[in-house]
Amino acid sequence: MSVNKTLVSTKVFQRWPQDDDELWWFVWAIWGYKIPRTKVCKDHVAPFTAFANAYFARDPVAVWEASRGFGGKTMMLALLALTEALTLNCGVTILGGSGAQSQMAHRSTDSAWENDNAPKDAVSKTTLYDTILKGGGWIRSLMASQTAVRGPHPLRLLLDEIDEMDLKILEGAQGQPMRMVHHPNLDTGTVMSSTHQHPNGTMTEILKRAKENGWSIAKWCYKESSNPVDGWLTQTEINRKKTEIPKEMWKSEYDLQEPSFEGRAIDTDCVERCFRDDLLETGSVFQGYDSGICSIEEPQFAPTRYAPYVTGVDWAKEEHNTCCATFRTDKPPWKCVSWKQFTRVPWPVTVARAEAPWKRYGGKFVHDATGLGDVIDDYIHCSEIERRQHIVEGMTMNGAKRSGMFVDYIAAIENGLILYPKIMKAYEDHKFLTNEDLFTTGGHPPDSFVAGALAWAMREATRTHAAVTPEAVPRSSGSSWFGAAR
Repeated sequence: MSVNKTLVSTKVFQRWPQDDDELWWFVWAIWGYKIPRTKVCKDHVAPFTAFANAYFARDPVAVWEASRGFGGKTMMLALLALTEALTLNCGVTILGGSGAQSQMAHRSTDSAWENDNAPKDAVSKTTLYDTILKGGGWIRSLMASQTAVRGPHPLRLLLDEIDEMDLKILEGAQGQPMRMVHHPNLDTGTVMSSTHQHPNGTMTEILKRAKENGWSIAKWCYKESSNPVDGWLTQTEINRKKTEIPKEMWKSEYDLQEPSFEGRAIDTDCVERCFRDDLLETGSVFQGYDSGICSIEEPQFAPTRYAPYVTGVDWAKEEHNTCCATFRTDKPPWKCVSWKQFTRVPWPVTVARAEAPWKRYGGKFVHDATGLGDVIDDYIHCSEIERRQHIVEGMTMNGAKRSGMFVDYIAAIENGLILYPKIMKAYEDHKFLTNEDLFTTGGHPPDSFVAGALAWAMREATRTHAAVTPEAVPRSSGSSWFGAAR
């Protein structure tokens, strides 16, 4: 790589990084981030090893597999894009699993530009999608469409969260990288980065192609990010995250075990603890006109909109059943106090039966409005005030929202935040539930599971956490990379 001198404000870069050590110090000094260089797990690499190999284009295509959130993949791609565009004066495109993911990766560059040593005067123009530098380099985030991915021809292509990306979109983007006329000695490079979430998704296919074509595969997990030498992730954050997600998800998306359809979606021991024989008290259970238990515990509060109860309903579709589950929520864990299931009948009757426990206990009412929203809403007896205040909520469960709702509900069960009486139908639905039922096209989660997930989605004490990124180091005014202004 030839030596470059670029005037930046009152400083002059004497030359760009020539090896891994210089590159690491460059990213730390200029952008204010240090990337872990310590390997922990046997078959993994240090995150910076993957970063350096990509920057120096040691492989035409590199696949990164890292822990969700804790791998720092998106921030590393942002730093890589910045460094390539600035030091190589080249074009870099960023493509995410969605347009929003592309823009998220692009926005991740903002914090690096805020560092004191960042060459802000090197920027010519910025937009929502583009960063254009005065030296000729540029970064562009792309929409996940065939038209968008077939347009530009950068030197470097960075793909983020490819397991959420349509394979045809990815294949269309692969034709982008081309050598630059004014820098014929610079090699093209493509990085495909993701957490491996889906057993038969895009990441599975790309890992297969990587082995067939000799592409490099770099893996690292939260243990590399939290290593005691130069890690940025805290053990407190790791422990906290473990309480928020299902155990099976932790195995595949954090410990990097291969995702499997065969695995149970909910830890079996946790299901056993969730469904309790002692909650079916003698005399407190009675059979109604439906095929299922109608009441488990008598209402303990007046049935007002403020009563601490939530009723979740999954409506019957074709041969399936309508299921209603009501939970008492005033103290942890939530306890199922009413449960019923019945086969499909005319909609007015179905809605009346589903409303019965809500009107008896009070509180909130949430139902699956996917594909049926307007039809069902027309039959539900509630006021506009109750709708506006989300006392009555119709939830459309599609895509990431649906998956997120299911994941949150499983985590609640595995962390002992929900209790059921041992109703055999609901117990078996939860015990034998698989990931294939939940997360594949054509999979159908059991009605009792969906009703419980809907109810849990109405909890008021929802916690959110900002995405974790590599550690930002203290800004320094001194750097061996600068010479005096001329």
